[in-house]
Amino acid sequence: MKIKQIVIFLISLSLLSGCTSTAISASPSASASELETYQNVSVDAGFDTVLVYQESAKSQEIFNTHFDEAVNLFKYYNSLFDIYNSYDGLNNLKTINDNAGIQPVSVTADIIDMLKKAKQFYEYSNGEFDVTMGNLLRVWHRYREDGIAINKDGGLGKTPTEEELKTAAGFRGWEYVVIDEKASTVYITDPSISLDVGGIAKGYATEQIALKLQSEGVVHGAINAGGNNRTLGAKANGTEWNVRIQNPIGSDNLLIVSEPGEESFVTSGDYERYYTAADGRRYHHIIDPSTDFPADYYHSVSVITKDSGVADCLSTTLFTMNYEDGMKLIESYKEANPDTDVDVIWMADPGKSFDAPNSKTVGDLYIAWTDGLNGRITWG
Repeated sequence: MKIKQIVIFLISLSLLSGCTSTAISASPSASASELETYQNVSVDAGFDTVLVYQESAKSQEIFNTHFDEAVNLFKYYNSLFDIYNSYDGLNNLKTINDNAGIQPVSVTADIIDMLKKAKQFYEYSNGEFDVTMGNLLRVWHRYREDGIAINKDGGLGKTPTEEELKTAAGFRGWEYVVIDEKASTVYITDPSISLDVGGIAKGYATEQIALKLQSEGVVHGAINAGGNNRTLGAKANGTEWNVRIQNPIGSDNLLIVSEPGEESFVTSGDYERYYTAADGRRYHHIIDPSTDFPADYYHSVSVITKDSGVADCLSTTLFTMNYEDGMKLIESYKEANPDTDVDVIWMADPGKSFDAPNSKTVGDLYIAWTDGLNGRITWG
């Protein structure tokens, strides 16, 4: 087996992980001589990230068809879940928000399915994962974008006032969101409520693309959608996939997790999409709904499970919860989905360590992990 690089980038796959710092290792052996492994990259498929697709296929033509389909689907889901832009002939999340308190909006089955999953995780987490707090996230988005621009010019950004945050945080709640599956509509009954699905949209899109490609016969492939890694079956040569986790406070790789077959690996962290404010603190994009401020328990949380949408929800939510509450969330999800495995890696400052059965301090980081990862982690 040999690798044909259709698009050559002079950077490693580990640097193509966009909003997170995990990447699938692409190092097939020569044992599966009847297949060739192809890889291509799209930098403008959507979700403000890079899409990497790899597949062991019988021909470049087959791979090209699947890659083009992955890119087109990623663009479609980006448009569908966009809360900032409108698209001709498409009712998306922005359309729903714009019609809050006005009228129901006819939507695709994908929007309804995604919102139903988001509501399930709202219930699993006792409200910690909440896509209805769009107003609060919009406030932070505005300050963050301004702050990033100011930082680039050498200045320091501002932070929202307590009154701004309190007011924005008061407008949320699933009781204001009416999903009518029979009519295929979504209606926000209160004009002050808005949806923001940033904690699930990219993972959901990645999962749907994986399922579509598998339905078309892909059995040896991998998607890296800005760090949302999803493997499509095992490697063609029978070896394990390897996913690297970068040091969230440095540039080196801290550890590698082996994945034997079909699985998703998603990381949420405080080291992307942040700005430094006049108070000297860094403010990132993952907001804790219990404080209305960016969560500060960890530097990163990585989740390994089969469904990429689930992994996205869990990594975001666990990042905003202390370890004990996070374990309760995991158990709550596993009780409702007994056939699903979920494993987690937490990385925090040593001063914020917690009592976990599997842990070690590596440099300036305290790292803990769930039992299912014992024997699957290679350090360094």
